Amino acid sequence: MNALAAIISRSRTTLLLLFMVLLAGVIARSAIPVEGDPEIDVPFFVITVVHEGISPEDAERLLVMPLEIELRQVEGVEEINSFAAENAGTVMVEFDANFDLDQALLDTREAVDRAKVEFPTDAEEPIVQEQSTSDFPILQINLIGDVPERMLYNIALDMRDEIEAQEGILSADMIGQREELMEAIIDPTVLETYRLSANQIITSIVNNNRLIPAGSLDNGEGRFSVKVPSIIEDPRDVLGIPIKTSGDTVVTIGDVAQVRRTFKDRTSYARIDGKNTISLQIVKRANYNILDAIANAKVVAEEFRPRLPGKVKMVYSQDQAPYAESQVVELEGNIVTALGLVMVVVVAAMGLRSGIIVGLGIPSSFLFSLIFIYLLGYSFNFMVMFGMLLGLGMLIDGAIVVTEYADRKMTEGYNSQRAYIMASQRMFWPVTASIATTLAAFLPLMFWPGVSGKFMRFLPVTVFTVLSGSLLYALIFGPVIGSIFGKAGSVTKRARHKLEVLENGDPRTLPSITGFYARILGHATRYGLVTLIATVAVLFTTFWAYGQYGGGLIYFSDAENKFAMVNLRARGNLSVDETNDLLVEVEERILKVEGIAHVNAFTQLSGRPSRNGGTDRVGSVFLELYDRADRRFDSETVLEQVRAQTEGMVGVQVELQPMDMGPPVGKDIQIELGSYNRASLQPAVAKIIDYLQTEVADIRDVDDTRALPGVEFKIEVDRAQAAIYGADVTQVGVAVQLVTNGIKVGEYRPDRSEDAVDIRVRYPTEQRGVMALDDLQMVTNDGLVPLSNFVTITPSANVDTLQRVNGVPIMMILTNVAPGVLADDKVKEIQSWINEQDWPSDLRIQFRGANEEQAETLAFVGVAFGMSLLLMFVLLVTQFNSFYQSSLILFAVVLSTAGVLIGLLITGNPFSAILTGVGVVALAGIVVNNNIVLIDTYNEIRDKNPDMHYVDLIVRTGAQRLRPVMLTTITTVFGLLPLASNLSIDLVNRNIEYGSMLSSFWVPLSQAIVSGLTFATLLTLVTTPAMLAIPHQIKAIYQRLRGARSSAEQQLAANSAG
Repeated sequence: MNALAAIISRSRTTLLLLFMVLLAGVIARSAIPVEGDPEIDVPFFVITVVHEGISPEDAERLLVMPLEIELRQVEGVEEINSFAAENAGTVMVEFDANFDLDQALLDTREAVDRAKVEFPTDAEEPIVQEQSTSDFPILQINLIGDVPERMLYNIALDMRDEIEAQEGILSADMIGQREELMEAIIDPTVLETYRLSANQIITSIVNNNRLIPAGSLDNGEGRFSVKVPSIIEDPRDVLGIPIKTSGDTVVTIGDVAQVRRTFKDRTSYARIDGKNTISLQIVKRANYNILDAIANAKVVAEEFRPRLPGKVKMVYSQDQAPYAESQVVELEGNIVTALGLVMVVVVAAMGLRSGIIVGLGIPSSFLFSLIFIYLLGYSFNFMVMFGMLLGLGMLIDGAIVVTEYADRKMTEGYNSQRAYIMASQRMFWPVTASIATTLAAFLPLMFWPGVSGKFMRFLPVTVFTVLSGSLLYALIFGPVIGSIFGKAGSVTKRARHKLEVLENGDPRTLPSITGFYARILGHATRYGLVTLIATVAVLFTTFWAYGQYGGGLIYFSDAENKFAMVNLRARGNLSVDETNDLLVEVEERILKVEGIAHVNAFTQLSGRPSRNGGTDRVGSVFLELYDRADRRFDSETVLEQVRAQTEGMVGVQVELQPMDMGPPVGKDIQIELGSYNRASLQPAVAKIIDYLQTEVADIRDVDDTRALPGVEFKIEVDRAQAAIYGADVTQVGVAVQLVTNGIKVGEYRPDRSEDAVDIRVRYPTEQRGVMALDDLQMVTNDGLVPLSNFVTITPSANVDTLQRVNGVPIMMILTNVAPGVLADDKVKEIQSWINEQDWPSDLRIQFRGANEEQAETLAFVGVAFGMSLLLMFVLLVTQFNSFYQSSLILFAVVLSTAGVLIGLLITGNPFSAILTGVGVVALAGIVVNNNIVLIDTYNEIRDKNPDMHYVDLIVRTGAQRLRPVMLTTITTVFGLLPLASNLSIDLVNRNIEYGSMLSSFWVPLSQAIVSGLTFATLLTLVTTPAMLAIPHQIKAIYQRLRGARSSAEQQLAANSAG
């Protein structure tokens, strides 16, 4: 305590240290990268092995299973998702979220290397890709125009190269373009004329496209390198390649083929606002400021704009800069608003000087926190900023208590320096214990496991650093400033009289609000057991009422959305153009809906594996809505209008999936069916889907991962018959490839190309396609021979993607619920029905997605809540050395929990597993602060006045602490009240908005703290003091009973003697 006096008395040194902290905080703020959403590094990897022409069954056996065997041996692997499809096998490996990212990548690569030896020799090199939140595009630059495709492609290529050279840009990925190709079109009739086979052409190109290391010559007088130029660098190099000679006559490829540099057959389309486009998706580097990265990309794009041809337009979409900036600016504005509200309350209650001394603790604590945010490598995102907003009301609690005590001492006549030294020394342990218990409540949240934990971890870390800074300010920096500028708030005769009564008299005689409260407290204390019974009755009624009439349970938050994804599902062997026609029709309907800023559409081939849906997805439409302030309807209404516009379309099913803030979980309800006997999965999936579609109300977008119905052609070769004609299976395969994608005969790398370009040989367009298979002929030594002589072509049902989880074959059922319906209620209904059915013994059915994450979150929140209470109890016992008083302080946690449930009952909102759960845990640390100061004051007054009656003692305690308790509560409540009311009040930018993305996201957490703290404080001011009286009353009852018993025994003895 003498150290505090020494620090406060050396004000210049302390103020210099404060200045250094503030300066370091300002520098840290300018250096911290700004982002909208927090960047989360999750050890999640995708391994793809391409094998041209492999079937799903063979891909599972030859590609997927070797990878699974090796990956299961890797430490830290939580789940392995595998997909075996035509032409490729894909394995998704998910590690524990807290596992070291670099080590996970290294272990994954080593496992893949071990598995490679089991792959077929002609399988391509496995590709290992790391997935993270920073891999998603922050900007899309779209080039639109009725110009040749090559022109758009070259512009996009030039722009991509320059953008990727900018600071902070990881990649600029092109979409909507086709891969380049050097194509040699051969006419089968010309081949017949020259009596050439396709194999001869292939052999000629392969033999003339080689890198030949010819070596060097050294004749003693010099050394000379020898080159044999034989690499194809231009289409003209192909034309002169000889195929066949006859005397002096040479037949070249130019004689039998047309060679051109073109593009591969289109497999997908990209569109923006209904127009075809080639787009660049900009991805930033990790830990780089998103605003600077987008600005750098736009600088390059704007330099290109004047050079664009007249018919080419450039449009930005998916621009995350306004979104990220608005998130930060809006939250900063709300912090300033909360700061203003808090300062109004503090100044009104404590006076201007004291109010400023308390208020300076807010920027000081924030800048102190930013130093550690920077050192931890965090970005300045909305989670960090809400942590500051959450700490705003709490961080000045200590300063209020210290300053209020110093004010009283200055009113008594002490000078400012002495008053603040006394206040700092007297309130050192209560303030330290209060902040320590708050930190103890948030501490377990730092160890939240999984992706949700990584997302939410920013919140407790920020609160932890903010409150640590507030402790320094309340006990050191604030008292130093107060010792220089502090002055008693009011020294009138009335104020002195009130202070004298609070210190030495009976507060019940005061005519003010304090006196009214003291009189109520006197009655409550006198009948402490009755007060306790009434409080318990209120708590029991609250918990019972919530159990009966509660609004249910959700995983995260039903917040306003700015982005949404529309998925198109269609079945059958649709061509690329047919898929595009469906997409165009969907686009046209969506563009009629008001409130949509941009529509980015993409087609894709069905049958591709996906973790979040079936394989019948043929296209996706990315919707970007206007800001909430710029449209009439909320996002839910806009998306329902999109659903209504696209309903009833023939041949396609349209699904909507809002892109919510927070951890991604996919569709509302996800059911996983697993069995080693794959034959038992199909009937079970069909049974559940029939139940969902016929008997379960308020669900939609039912999807599953069963194999799609489709047709494939099998070409069976009669080898013996083929040998008669001088043919074999390889020649048949070559002939078939000529009418499909063409035969890859080599590669070359033209200028300005990152990847090698395929060289393919194929027939003209009019001689390709399904019908060409029936008329296909091949050149043999005996001339042209129809393949039908020894080949049978039969259509058959194709096998779709095969999916496995941890080596077990699975199928998924995914569905959404209607607006206003809780997924948790439907899960319980479906689970009840599943439990009543008779399933095969080897079939495993479980709920995944949000339901799984919700269960894990609730389990962790329960453990965190228990650990918080245990830590706080240890701290309180250490502080007060009393189990009863420590238990009495923690009783406020029960009151706050009841307050949260009352708030949910009044508003009708559901309980958010993450946000409301965090609110309950956070409240445990907040609400005990008032009780700590209250009981500490009670102990001090009792020690000074050992002969005072316990009722007078408790009343004086409550009256003295009424103002600081109400001030700390009101400042915390006022700081969060706008967001709890779903209002975003930004005084800096003069903007008030109801139901914004920011406010709607934080409503569950804000409402939990506001309602819980308000209810707990109202009861704490009465119940806690009344419970302090219970030991005295029990002791008095015991003494009366003991006295009555003693009197009875004496009377009995007297009667016996008489």
